[in-house]
Amino acid sequence: MASDPSPQAQVPGPVGIFPATGMPDADWWHTLWPDPDAVVRALGVGPGMRVLDLACGDGHFTAALARCAGSGYVTGLDLDPALLARAKARCADPSCHFRLGDAMAIRDVCPGPFDVVFMANTFHGVPDKARLANAVAAVLAPGGRFVIINWQARAREETVVLGAPRGPQTALRLSPEATLEAISAAGFARERLVTLPPYHYGLIVHRPAAPDAKEAPAALR
Repeated sequence: MASDPSPQAQVPGPVGIFPATGMPDADWWHTLWPDPDAVVRALGVGPGMRVLDLACGDGHFTAALARCAGSGYVTGLDLDPALLARAKARCADPSCHFRLGDAMAIRDVCPGPFDVVFMANTFHGVPDKARLANAVAAVLAPGGRFVIINWQARAREETVVLGAPRGPQTALRLSPEATLEAISAAGFARERLVTLPPYHYGLIVHRPAAPDAKEAPAALR
């Protein structure tokens, strides 16, 4: 699910949606992310992977994940039934599935295991980031990755799209270091950082696999 705290960009949703998150207006959102497939590939998602799009919103990235995962499969999870309906319409690929549920209780709805849990433009609004990280860790396969797309830690007035400031309030934005610190208690270690112009980064972290566990998918090594 994307984010923009301005009143005109907020779409009312059910209780439980993370604060300061919601789908923004489509015009500037698609201007900001004109090629989601390229973003997904840059973050290491490739053929055969099992991917969870956490807080998938209207499916802008879910459809791209399904195209890149190819012979794998993608599950989109969100708490908003109206957004899930839009996501289903956007991604009709038979390998793409959608579930209604709370991101804090992933295992109850999407037990996995997943090679990648992908979360775009929502992490900044999570009140209990350590709890979410533990929930993600519980559904990852050995050596699996948690991929977080965040707004850069810049003043909101500096992140302009189509002539207006966009994204979460300045105080909610996190540096890669702050994001990693927020999830480190769940056992995640930094793997790499990908710059996503003009205003985002993708942080890829993993939980070290046990010595006898299967290797991680090749596209992410």
